[in-house]
Formats: sequence, structure tokens, C-alpha cells
Amino acid sequence: MSAADVLGFDPFDKGFLRDPYARYREMSARGPLFRTRGGLLVATTHELCTVLLRDPRFGRGSAEANRNNPGQPVESFLWLDPPDHTRLRALVSRAFTPRMLERLRPRIEAITAELVAGLPEEADLVSGLAYPLPVMVISEMLGVPPEDEERFRGWSEILARGLDPMLTDDLVSETGRARREFRDYFRELSAMRRERPGDDLLSALTQVRELTEGELLATCVLLLVAGHETTVNLIGNGVLHLARHGLLAHAAERPKQVVEEVLRYDPPVQLTSRLAMEDVELAGVPVPKGTLVMAVIGAANRDPAAFPDPDRFDVTREAGRHLAFGLGIHFCLGATLARMEGEIALSALAAAAPKLELADPAPPYKENVVLRGLAALPVRLPRP
Repeated sequence: MSAADVLGFDPFDKGFLRDPYARYREMSARGPLFRTRGGLLVATTHELCTVLLRDPRFGRGSAEANRNNPGQPVESFLWLDPPDHTRLRALVSRAFTPRMLERLRPRIEAITAELVAGLPEEADLVSGLAYPLPVMVISEMLGVPPEDEERFRGWSEILARGLDPMLTDDLVSETGRARREFRDYFRELSAMRRERPGDDLLSALTQVRELTEGELLATCVLLLVAGHETTVNLIGNGVLHLARHGLLAHAAERPKQVVEEVLRYDPPVQLTSRLAMEDVELAGVPVPKGTLVMAVIGAANRDPAAFPDPDRFDVTREAGRHLAFGLGIHFCLGATLARMEGEIALSALAAAAPKLELADPAPPYKENVVLRGLAALPVRLPRP
């Protein structure tokens, strides 16, 4: 059975990678909830995806039910339900409160200014800005030595692919290797921080006796991967659409609105899934316990019932109802940080290079399904 039969779309099709939203419209025309040829239930509307993400009768189903996601260590709270999810998330969330993150703003602004100033007149904005900014920020939060940051790129890219459904045997093997190497690295670093704690999140986590070693390592890997992969995509997607529509100046004038519209129009996370924890009825369809339902965030964010003229990129729109960060108990822990980094990066770039031009009108995308982002974004940066 092909990936297209299971998912309702072909994730390996180059046209789909460039523009999945045309296919999402076709899927949405089949109704708010439909079953693919492979038997997967798919939700496409904003209303139904909202219900699915908020309803406590749907969960992650623990690690056993998510064994098709080998890129995730089983102790990661991303894949857990209460009470384990509640306990682990509460321990980590103290470092991600708006007040705590606001203290990071000057440092994020300083890193961004340095990266933007260092961009040549012809640059790849993914490798020059979108990637290094969030990885430097989350690394500093965790207390990762700067010289080790580059080691994470290969590991992180493989683990991000591990989120995708329909993995090949080779990718399953690569994902397992990257996860082991990542965890071995953090095992060594956490032992050092336990003996000589610093003023960082990893040092704080090593002092929490309720955390098992497996939970600690899984949490570190999750934070580093999730803490920058989605933000890389947010910044890259944002620059692409602002440049295409001649709207980059708006990023300096109204950064919050711009970031929210980017998140709605081309969300870094395209889809997620939930497992029915009991017999449920959804959109009039019986959903037996143990049934997996896929929520297509990319389709929900283009739902005309929720957003007028949804295929128009409109930075004046009030797009706050988008589902880019999910909803419910699994709402993205790093949403505030991602928004802040996106606002700072886009506004700084708009101020420094208001006449930015795309060097490639159709830049290449990474071959990811769940996380949508550019592999590169070549631009010309004539300075004022």
C-alpha cells in the first residue's frame, strides 16, 4: 500500500512539497472527516481539528500506540498522556513562562543583529539566519557549549524526519542511530552539570529527583529538536512569503501580526494525530477506541469557514485562531519563544535589508511531511 493510499496525499511528490494546500483543498471537499484508502481517518476543517485537539477522549496513547514514530524516545512527554504528561510538562514549563522568556529578549536581539550584519549581499537565509538563531538560543538555554551546536544539525534533521509517517527502513535505522548519539551526548553533559551546575535549564533539570535518567535525556532531545526545527521553518517560510508579496516592510511595522499570518498561511507543523482513548463519535462518524485520527493543521488553517479568503497572504488579518501550535494539553510549550524569535528575526531583516529579493523564486523544500520548511532560501540583500 502506497503512502498516498494511507495518508490521502503523496508526501514524496515534488508538486506537493512546493504547495500542499491545493491537495488539502481536494481532501477538504470530501467532508470534514473522511477515511483514506488505507483506512486512516482524516480531519481537515478548523472546527473538527479544534475538537480533536481539545477533547480529552483523544490522546497520544502512550509510547506503545506511537511505535510508528521511532524518532521519539518513549519518555518524551510529547507522546505521553496524563498523568505522566502532566508531571513532565509541569517540570519543564517553568523555564518557558512569558516572564522568563522575556528576559531572553535582549540576548535574542543581540544574536539576531550579529547574524543579520554578517549576511553577505548574496546569502542563503536558512543557513545564515533561520537555522543558527533558534539553535543558538535553545543551546544557551540548555547550557550546551557553543562549540557543540553544529553537531546537532545532522542529528536534529534526522529526528525531524522521524516524526513523519510511512518511514523507510533506512530512515528508521538512521533515526535510531541519531537518537542514541543524541542521548549519549546529553547523558555525558548532564553528568557534568550535575556535578558542576550552572545557570541553565539542563543544570536545573538534573537537580529534579522526580525525573528518571530516561525522562531527562528524552526531554533534552525534545527541547533541542522542537526548540529550533519549527522556528527555522517559521523564519524561512516568513521571509519567502513576505518577499514574494512585496510585504517585507510590514515585518518591521507590525511584527506580531506578520508572524501570526505566517503561522496560519504556511504553518511549520502541517499535521498531527490523536488516538481515540474510548469509543467516540466525531462529526457524526463512530470512532472506535484505538482508532488513529490525523488532524491536518495545514488544511484547518486554510479553512474558509474560519478565515475569509484563506489562500490570500494578508498580514493585516487577525489570524489568532490558527492551529499552528496545536491546542489543549499538548499546545506547543515553546510557542512564546518561537513567536518572539520570529518577530525579532523578521523585523531585524526588514530593517537591515528592506529591498531583499529572492534569488530563486521556487526554492527547494526539505522532504519532510510533518514539519514543512525550506532546505535553502537564496536571496539578494542590497543594503540601504
